[in-house]
Amino acid sequence: MLSALRYYWITAKGYRLRPWQSPYLCWRMETFFGNQAANLDARAFFRLLWRERAQLQRFLRWAEERRREQRRRQP
Repeated sequence: MLSALRYYWITAKGYRLRPWQSPYLCWRMETFFGNQAANLDARAFFRLLWRERAQLQRFLRWAEERRREQRRRQP
C-alpha cells in the first residue's frame, strides 16, 4: 500500500486531486492497458483501476523493486 501511495504521489504531481486528467498517468495507463484507457473520465478511470487492481499491484511491486535497486546503486 505504501509503495502505491509513493508511486501515485510522484507520478500525479500537479493532478493529485484529479489523476484522470494527468497527461503522464493517462499516457502510462494507455501504454499499460491499451485503447480501453484512452480518454477516461473520473468514473471510468477508477473503474479501470479497480478492475485491474491485481495487475497494477504486480506493476507497483516491480516499480518498488526498481526504486530500491536504483537507490542501492547510488554512491
